[in-house]
Amino acid sequence: MTLTKEQVLETLRGVKDPELGFDVVTLGLIYETNVDPEMGIDILMTLTSPFCPYGDKIVGDIERALRKLHPEVRVEITFEPEWDPPEEIKLALGI
Repeated sequence: MTLTKEQVLETLRGVKDPELGFDVVTLGLIYETNVDPEMGIDILMTLTSPFCPYGDKIVGDIERALRKLHPEVRVEITFEPEWDPPEEIKLALGI
């Protein structure tokens, strides 16, 4: 079976930001997802802030979850562009 971007995103929906209680996909933290059956999974993501106290935990949770799909997982953090939560998250958080 060929691994798809949709499978990766569905797996990432199981990874929650422990502070906000929403998954990383719904929060809009995942900017890019690249899947290569031979080379692995590459994720470009951001955090809610550069000083997010749970950044290392979130990245570790993502790596652990995705290694169930492929042994090679690379997660890169960027703050360009700065995180802008989706409207549904803004409403849920009251911001």
